[in-house]
Parts: sequence; structure tokens; C-alpha cells
Amino acid sequence: MTVAAQTSYRFGTRTYDLFDRTYVMGVLNITPDSFSDGGRFLSTDVAFRHAMSMVEEGADFIDVGGESTRPGSEPVVVDEQLRRVVPLIERLANATDIPISIDTYNSEVAASALQAGACIVNDISGLHFDEQLADVVARNHASIILMHIKGTPRTMQVDPVYADLMSEIISYLEEGIRCAEQRGIRQIIVDPGIGFGKTLEHNLEVIRCLGEFSRLGYPVLVGPSRKSFIGKILDLPVEQRLEGTAAAVSASIGYGANIIRVHDVREMKRVARVMDAIHRR
Repeated sequence: MTVAAQTSYRFGTRTYDLFDRTYVMGVLNITPDSFSDGGRFLSTDVAFRHAMSMVEEGADFIDVGGESTRPGSEPVVVDEQLRRVVPLIERLANATDIPISIDTYNSEVAASALQAGACIVNDISGLHFDEQLADVVARNHASIILMHIKGTPRTMQVDPVYADLMSEIISYLEEGIRCAEQRGIRQIIVDPGIGFGKTLEHNLEVIRCLGEFSRLGYPVLVGPSRKSFIGKILDLPVEQRLEGTAAAVSASIGYGANIIRVHDVREMKRVARVMDAIHRR
């Protein structure tokens, strides 16, 4: 695949050179059952205040999701997802120019979220679940994050096996990239999908091999925040994984991540600044 020449990405009124430093995406789940913060932000007012606090802490993006994709989760009907996310996205879009991402693989949810003010679609399926999603993104001149997943959220952690881990992930992402490019999507970001159909050892190998994704020619997003592989290493519950997340974020940046998707924005922003000082000067 030809390496993309583009480094400067336009998100609404903001332009980011995604290769000049590490950018931070704050996670905001409007769900009752997400693995880390499920149920905390079901109220639009509470979710809005949390989003604005992440902006104050230095978030470069806010990623809003209305459906949990934790291991074993079941799909949420479109109307319920829209009820959760659209009022918040509209309110955020009127309050800040920080780019808003909608975390969905569903074309209907994406279309409504983009109309409400989001400018990025974060698709955990990498354009493999909904064949209409690419057209929605292209039609709205939006950006897309293509993530790798093995299986579905309900099945992905049921004994995931690979013949060649990195080759299979890269091939999967290449399929999504071809689809996005053919539909006219100009701004693409790739995500290897930490925790999505991967064992502890798979996740560690992906982080160690992040440099291999440079062949795709697009910025790399990594989301290790509070994930179960950290809990397995440290034998700690989700609410005690801050230091483990910081270590995983540091390693990800060192191995080539351009964007980190995290819950603890203030702390991980500081980690990113130090790692950038070490690696990018």
C-alpha cells in the first residue's frame, strides 16, 4: 500500500498534524454497562460536565459512545443509542470546538451523530459490520477511525486464535482502508484494537509491534486505557489501573502511537508530553 503523504488533518475548525506530537482522545461512554465507567454518565448534564472537564484537562478529541462494546456485550437498538448520544453531541458542539468522535459501527447512528456536530466516526469493525457506513462518512466529509476486531463484542474474547497476529490485523485494516478510500474518505486513522479479540500476550505483541502499522500510511490510535490485560498483569480491578495504563500509554507512544484513547485525560496528557519530549525532539 502506498504511504499517504497527508500529515495535516482538518477536524471542524481545528487542524492537527497528527505526526508532530501525541494527541489525546478522551473517552465518554453514555452507557449503563461499559467495562470501566458504565452508568456514570447516563445523564446528559453529567456527561456534558465530564466532557468539558476533559477539554480543560487537555483532551484533543472527545469520543462519545452510546453502546458498550465490552467483551460479551449485546447490541443496543438504534433509537436508544440516539437518545443517549445526540443531545450530548449537540450540546458539546455548541460549547467547544474540540473535535467530537462518535463511537459506532452503525450507519444510522453515525449519520445522526454527524448531523448533530460530530466530525469523526470511530468504527470498531473497521468498515466490516455495516456496508453503508463508509458512504455516510464520505457524504458528510467526516473522518474515520478503522479498528481491528476478531469476531463481535459478544464473541471476541472466546478463545481468540491467530496464525500470524500482526499479518492478520494489518490485512484486516487494509481491507477497511481500501473501502474507505474507494468511497472517497480522505482522513483515515487506524487502530489495532487492543482488547478486541486478543489475549494478554496478543495485546503485548501488538504494542511492541506498533511500528509495523506505519506501512499503512495513516496515523495510529491505541486504546489501552484500564483494559483487562493491565488488570491481569497487576491483578487489580479496573479502578486501580491508572499506573498500568500510564505504562501501556508510554510504551505505545514509544513504539509509534500518534493518538491515545484514554479515560484519565489529565494524567495521560502529562505522560504523553514527557514521552514526546524524549522521542520527538
